[in-house]
Amino acid sequence: MAVNKTRPILVLGAIALALGMSSAHAEDITIGFVAHAQGDPFVQQIQDGAQAAATDLGAKLVVAQQAGGAPEGQLKLVQNFANSGAQGIATSVPGESMAKGLNEIIGGGVPIVQFNLLSIAVNAPYVGEKSVESGRILGRMVVDKLGGASAKGTVILGNCFPGFPVLENRAKGVEESLKKAPGLKVLGPFDVKVSAVDNYNRWEQLYGANPEAVALIGLCAPDVTSLGKLNAANGDKFVAGGYDLTELNLKAVKEGHAYVTIGQSAFVQGYLPVALLVNAIKGGKKLSAGFYNAGSQIVTADKVDMGNGLPSVSFDEAQKLAADPAATAAYYKAWTKTLTADMLSATPKPISAESE
Repeated sequence: MAVNKTRPILVLGAIALALGMSSAHAEDITIGFVAHAQGDPFVQQIQDGAQAAATDLGAKLVVAQQAGGAPEGQLKLVQNFANSGAQGIATSVPGESMAKGLNEIIGGGVPIVQFNLLSIAVNAPYVGEKSVESGRILGRMVVDKLGGASAKGTVILGNCFPGFPVLENRAKGVEESLKKAPGLKVLGPFDVKVSAVDNYNRWEQLYGANPEAVALIGLCAPDVTSLGKLNAANGDKFVAGGYDLTELNLKAVKEGHAYVTIGQSAFVQGYLPVALLVNAIKGGKKLSAGFYNAGSQIVTADKVDMGNGLPSVSFDEAQKLAADPAATAAYYKAWTKTLTADMLSATPKPISAESE
């Protein structure tokens, strides 16, 4: 378990002032933050967003992570925070078996916010992308690159965590868009694993078995890096697409070995859960179950759309942000300034909106 014991100094910025926090009270709030896939650079970007929120709001953030995504291990980390006195907890939810335990914690008075991976059975809000719609965007980008409705050939689809609702929804969206080109044959989704080494090996095996494939599409953070490396080793013969604005994913796109990567606003997925929790704790309010859309980002070598009404950036600037948490926090100030207490207290959209 990785634990961040740093206690940030209160920053009386626009967000803290908007939420009406005093330094004495704000520093009494400890938020537990639980994530899966320890060491993954995308998950680290989420944690960086959470730390930025804690710094802005003057709260203490303590982080715990597990390798992989075993729901039992994840729930244990959440329970540890609840038992140790954390006033609020943000967690990804990589399995439905966590729901009962999480609801017991919520029923005991400790608010929880889900991020990145969810269970609709948990009585808590969720911060993440519109998963089916993001899949539609990715599939549409690949179809257009292959020639539109007249495109033909084999497309291989990979999922690093089969069974996770958010990833299954992405697959639905991708396949929906691919159907607009009847000549495309979709294989998968195949389990391509989440660790960098296993992920590359799985993709290499799939391409070796299907060397005629015209496109390879991943649904997880490691895929674009793996696919870019694989494409480079095979003369860049296929269109590669996937998810997340990690430093290595963007490098693969810039070098022309991958075509597109879809961001899911990692900073927002870390920042907003902490802001929701601190606002609820300060106001003594119960959080309502529902959906907060973190937004989707679309990045090719020719165009960068960061979403969320954020300022335009060049590809080189996007690369710099991916490698610099402080610069990312500064860039997102245009968004964080919109998080007033009224906005954070408003009833969210129904959880069903996540998969529309």
